[in-house]
Amino acid sequence: MKTFIFFLAMLFTFSSQAQKKASEKAVISTPGVRDEVCKTRLENELSRQKDITGVKVDYKKHTVAVTWVRDRTNIEIIKTVIANMGYDADDVTAGPSAYKKLPKACQHPIEKKIDDNQQLLITNYFMTLL
Repeated sequence: MKTFIFFLAMLFTFSSQAQKKASEKAVISTPGVRDEVCKTRLENELSRQKDITGVKVDYKKHTVAVTWVRDRTNIEIIKTVIANMGYDADDVTAGPSAYKKLPKACQHPIEKKIDDNQQLLITNYFMTLL
């Protein structure tokens, strides 16, 4: 009888270990996440994804720490989900239509960078007006 109970205990131990899923964790840079509204929105949406097992958003550092099941998804898919919500995620940028769907509190002004040639043209134009 003791052998039988020992055998059952070992069987349950091995079967519970076999069911643990391998997971991965990464930290994604999300510069558009700037306040509590954005944080809550991002955490809620990512938590609904069935293959994501953990989400922690830090809006002060503009990062998202994500844990997921390795066999079912990958980091690029998660970045795409974030970008489809309207936030830039590392090297994956949000599309304009997704960005427009963000709450006003989560939208930030887009800074347009100009190069030296454009600056020179602008300067010359204003010089001609004087």
